Amino acid sequence: MDIEKIKKERQSWLKWKNIAPLREKLKNLPNIEVIEIEFKDIIKIKGEATKEQFLFIKEFALELRPWRKGPFDVFGVFINSEWRSYIKYNLLKPHFNLKEKSVADIGCNNGYYMFRMLEESPKEIVGFDPSPLFKTQFDFINFYIKSDIKYELLGVEHLPFYGKKFDVIFCLGVLYHRSDPIAMLKWLKQGLNENGEVFLDTFYIEGDEPIALCPEKTYSKIPNVHFVPTIKALQNWCKKAGFEYFEILAKKPTTFEEQRKTEWILGESLENFLDKENPDLTVEGYPAPKRVYVKLRKER
Repeated sequence: MDIEKIKKERQSWLKWKNIAPLREKLKNLPNIEVIEIEFKDIIKIKGEATKEQFLFIKEFALELRPWRKGPFDVFGVFINSEWRSYIKYNLLKPHFNLKEKSVADIGCNNGYYMFRMLEESPKEIVGFDPSPLFKTQFDFINFYIKSDIKYELLGVEHLPFYGKKFDVIFCLGVLYHRSDPIAMLKWLKQGLNENGEVFLDTFYIEGDEPIALCPEKTYSKIPNVHFVPTIKALQNWCKKAGFEYFEILAKKPTTFEEQRKTEWILGESLENFLDKENPDLTVEGYPAPKRVYVKLRKER
């Protein structure tokens, strides 16, 4: 696999007709002195913006919808994302040490988690996500943060061919989108240094048997969900991929506190994905979304 050729080809995606105008506007972002940046639950970029600068930033941020991950506050423009991503990040934070580590975030979206990781003093951070819109959101935020985070328009399937390995890999909310989950887990393993760790989260269903739900068309109105395993099935997948160490960090249902519709997304959110008569079920009649968070290692 020629990664450099793929990367070059995907740079052309930034010229798609729906993306190109956003990339042009990105070049005209106002230069505002950044006084302080807070990498807390709300990533805040502080400075004195004029009224015209504030309106430009707000208008541009709205053009970049939907904002899935966040929230962000850019010179007073509050980007109230669909997901309160700090809930997931704060759940995982006690379980990792990124100091001087080489870190990858697979399916990094607009980079919220990567920006939060900056305070952990990693050696480097590389994000993988094939979405040119999310890349543009990242570039917008990073124009003011000015981090050294590297953003690649690549997917998890490119990880084994990337040319370098990582000490810590985050892969959050990706596994259920893959039609061959064991192959994906193998790719993650191939992307690790010796004694490296993977932090993974995915949908799961209750049950003691090693089985998986295979939605007919959609799951919670999501069209590309292939398998929702029991935790035992997930563990078996990980073993088949070569991960002997499997630690459950947390299990929790998706709540309206964590995911909800705001003006910063276009379309529906969790409230539209669940059965109105029984919120324990999706609109399709499947068990409502629950997530399990696990840590994997190549060796015990």
